[in-house]
Amino acid sequence: MGRALPDWQIASATLAKPGALEAALQGSGPHPLIYPLFMTAGWFTGDELRKRLRDRQADILPPLGLDPGLPDMTAELLRDVMAREGWQPSETRLFIAAHGSGRSRNSARDTQAFARALTGRMSFADIRVGFVEEAPYLADMAFDLGQKAICMPFFAAKGGHVLDDIPEALELAEFKGVALEPIGTAPGVAALVARALTGAQTEARVKA
Repeated sequence: MGRALPDWQIASATLAKPGALEAALQGSGPHPLIYPLFMTAGWFTGDELRKRLRDRQADILPPLGLDPGLPDMTAELLRDVMAREGWQPSETRLFIAAHGSGRSRNSARDTQAFARALTGRMSFADIRVGFVEEAPYLADMAFDLGQKAICMPFFAAKGGHVLDDIPEALELAEFKGVALEPIGTAPGVAALVARALTGAQTEARVKA
């Protein structure tokens, strides 16, 4: 991220680590921009983050999964995968493996919106969405995809669900296609984040 924004002061923190967010904010100066590296506008990016900020003035941007440029970037990545495999979109099935949530409908809603955005950009034979924490579950949606299939984890990083839950579901479903790295680790993501941050900074200056 530092390469994309060389003149910026950038810090990172995980909400799962006690005190990490507070420590990152100490040196951030007044009214920092906060970019949630999440795929959906769920409980963490809404209630929990605002609760942890307390009275601190900060601008919270939409999470990565809601970035309007993400579907185009993903479509380009998927075209590259199919070109490498010698497949056509019309004969390829896409399986989006996502987190879901037992406490908020926002996670499924935002994931399905992303799937619809891809449908408008690429004519796949089928696009399926499965979740870790809610129905329809990963293994149920991964069955009978055939050999010309792509599993794309709709996750920001290569954490436990990507390392454990998704491979287990694919093995159970006897998935024979191509399994990708999580979309949040794609090379084009840094440019999307940088563009969102610079746009938010410009908007803040105009309002000031």
